[in-house]
Amino acid sequence: MRVGERLERLAARAQRDGRIPALTVAVHRADRPLWTHGIGAEPEAQFRIGSITKTFTAVLVLQCRDDGLLDLDDPVGRHLDVPAHGELTVRRLLSHTSGLQREPFGDVWDNLRVPDAQRLLTDLERAERVLPPGRRYHYSNLGVALLGQLVGRLRGGTWGQALAERILEPLDLTGITVQPTGAAVQGYLVDAYSDHARPEPPVDFDAVGPAAQLWGTAADLARWAAFLADPGEMDPNGTVLAAATLDEMRWPHTVTDEALWAAGFGLGLIVVPRGDRVVHVGHDGAMPGFLAAAYGRRGGDAPPALGAAALGSSGTGTQVFELPHALLSAAVEHEPARIEPWRPGPAAPEHLRSVLGRWWGEGYEYVFSWHDGALQARGAADPAGRPPAVFAQVEPDLLRTQSGREAGELLRLTRDPATGEVVRLHWATYRFTRDQQTFGD
Repeated sequence: MRVGERLERLAARAQRDGRIPALTVAVHRADRPLWTHGIGAEPEAQFRIGSITKTFTAVLVLQCRDDGLLDLDDPVGRHLDVPAHGELTVRRLLSHTSGLQREPFGDVWDNLRVPDAQRLLTDLERAERVLPPGRRYHYSNLGVALLGQLVGRLRGGTWGQALAERILEPLDLTGITVQPTGAAVQGYLVDAYSDHARPEPPVDFDAVGPAAQLWGTAADLARWAAFLADPGEMDPNGTVLAAATLDEMRWPHTVTDEALWAAGFGLGLIVVPRGDRVVHVGHDGAMPGFLAAAYGRRGGDAPPALGAAALGSSGTGTQVFELPHALLSAAVEHEPARIEPWRPGPAAPEHLRSVLGRWWGEGYEYVFSWHDGALQARGAADPAGRPPAVFAQVEPDLLRTQSGREAGELLRLTRDPATGEVVRLHWATYRFTRDQQTFGD
């Protein structure tokens, strides 16, 4: 069975079991043509994507940070004139650890009346902080709505304008819009005890739009997920966001369940571990009549820029949420990335050659080597898939750890005065020697 047929069967099973009137799916990868499929709708159809919108708002916030317009530890009141909760930080709001109540004040989901920007801010004094900041994960649409207002204020326009100018146009995501287009499908509630599908009413999320307003196609959402996972491939010049900033966004700040560590939250992104150092990064979405999910894959044997999306026109077809994960796994298993051949490279610089080889620190053995133009180190007993520590030169005998174990810490070299050979290392202040020693040796 060819790979496309396997992916189609996964989609068909999800559509049947979830009783979803219309379902579209897509898989993006840099080394293959885009794959799309639709059941009950054309693959180019547009669906409500709900809270996947939050990933766009998070990128807009980090753009502001990288442009020097804010600091993640700024209180939101420094940038917005709010009557309450101004002490909550941008970082807490992004990671859903602010403790702010889930929705704006009022019965939004009962009457479907969503506040405009002025009312959203005015009613903040009536909104609760239901938990102390930093106590635990607590999802808040209200918190992300505030971040959207903040972005508009800092950019001198609206959240929607910033979104179009700074993300959608540079990445050519033409199928993602604030308002539905003529390609939009109807959303439904499928009856629990019959096969009847009742249409859900349209809802404009107004000032809460930065949390859940967007519409999109499966193809563009798969591309967006690939960008979140592999920006170096999707946006090599960092036009939208630097790859290092996406690394920062993907770092988990909290888990969503204290007993079952099945998912974590970074800065506006959900991170789902999939075993063997593989993670899926993205977000799920839900709005009346629609469910959606878009995730990119990192680690393992994932090909470059691998992302998948599933969009469904049922508010109860929860099979949509697992479908992108299944598509990503199947794409890797049944059509793995090409194995690039090893090729000889240049020798290590002369002044670092005596560092190479085996060293002992804290009673454990480490191997220092030169690969890809940088000094690297890994534990001798580390599993093959664990990334090494990578160093960058600061001074002739001083390096800083750029990634991996002890990231940010210094590596200091001590040389034999007579030979100039490196005879001792200090990494994060711990002593490393060529033989195994006690702390007292």
